Amino acid sequence: MTKLIALLLILAMAIQVIKPLGLPGLRRRMDFWKLALIAFAVWAVALLSRDFLM
Repeated sequence: MTKLIALLLILAMAIQVIKPLGLPGLRRRMDFWKLALIAFAVWAVALLSRDFLM
């Protein structure tokens, strides 16, 4: 699951650099770092939930 999340978020960051997504806060190409922060948070939650729920 974490590998899938990582792959999707890396893909979103690559798309943001090539053509901005146009979402609020993600209108410029240089805003890909915001996706990296979101990716880190989602990945951390996925790892923590895996540890606590299993």
